[in-house]
Amino acid sequence: MPNRAPMLSVPHKMSDFEASTTLPRLDEPWCPVSDYQARLTKVREAIEARGLAGLVLFQPESVTWLTGFYTRGYGSFQCVLVPSRGEPVTCCRDMETYYRERTSVFPEHVYWTDTDNPVDVAAAMIRKGTGRQARLGLEMSAWPLTTTRFNALVSALPDVEFLDSSDLIQVLRRYKSPSEVRLMRHAASAAEAGMKAAANVISAGRSEREVAADISAALIRAGSDMPGPGVLSSGERANHLHGSYVDRVLEEDDLVQFEVLACVRHYHARFMRPIKVGTASQTEMDVAARLIEIQDLAMAEIGPGVPATIPDAVYRKGVLDAGLAETYTNKTFYGLGLLLPPVSGEPPEASPAADWSFEPGMTFHTYVLARGFGVSETIHVTDDGYERLTHFPRKLIVGGGRD
Repeated sequence: MPNRAPMLSVPHKMSDFEASTTLPRLDEPWCPVSDYQARLTKVREAIEARGLAGLVLFQPESVTWLTGFYTRGYGSFQCVLVPSRGEPVTCCRDMETYYRERTSVFPEHVYWTDTDNPVDVAAAMIRKGTGRQARLGLEMSAWPLTTTRFNALVSALPDVEFLDSSDLIQVLRRYKSPSEVRLMRHAASAAEAGMKAAANVISAGRSEREVAADISAALIRAGSDMPGPGVLSSGERANHLHGSYVDRVLEEDDLVQFEVLACVRHYHARFMRPIKVGTASQTEMDVAARLIEIQDLAMAEIGPGVPATIPDAVYRKGVLDAGLAETYTNKTFYGLGLLLPPVSGEPPEASPAADWSFEPGMTFHTYVLARGFGVSETIHVTDDGYERLTHFPRKLIVGGGRD
């Protein structure tokens, strides 16, 4: 493993644009119009490079990232046709008129009503935009594009050749613009408010549900679009990832596995800290400190052009050498940014088989987890290393905010 000088996180000095407390509303574009125009240019270049007549988007994040269009009703049938020439055309339910008009930066659209077959409306839009015979990219991995919908679309457009182009937008979305990172900074600030609330309200005699309610209130007040603490589990469940809060009453000496999630205009930030109720033993303090040390060493390897396998190996070797686990199979990084439920992360991910490298503009959640103790951060890859977007103290938290 090559030796590299540590590239430690330093506080980021925000530009006037980033530091502004005025945020876009949910019912207006979340980024400058110039961002969407630049994204369209890149998408068109990728479409042309693949020899396609156009691209049909079904993944909600792809639709919002490219056009600005956002509605809570994205679970109903909607898609966007991106022709190789001309502006994108949105197909959605007519009940979404208000939000389409306010959020989309591209006005072209067709509506379907509840008495229509939405696939037929979308097929007519595609025929008009690209012709009856075309070679089109399609986001086949998009969760709203069910097998039934796909088969119906193919049946309605028998002369169209659909090619799986799920990766086209995914790759472009890896690199965040300053406006996107700005929203993630605000989300990170909200997440920190949630962690502070957890440190202050977790105590013996309170239920996980009561604690979750206080954390959720803190997140909303701090600007998060969504409540929900993320992982929150105590007792035996603290030793297993992805636990949700239940009615269990916290007891003295409980370990609480806690990950706080926040999003601002659905741009996410999250991080984990281990929490003990009442007191922490020296052994527990040592475990937490060792995990933090391992993560510091792994993150110090991050920089432009660095293969993902390098910091990933630092994580795995560190946990195993410290005797904190017999095996370590968790991914160590995954992409973070614009996420709409039910999606909780985005490519790429880091594992021993990863074939990608860090590049400026990428944003990740990176974590290490052993014996129920989890430590993680949201980070942004920069031109000379990385920066942490989450800045909560890196230590084991003892319930009630006591050290």
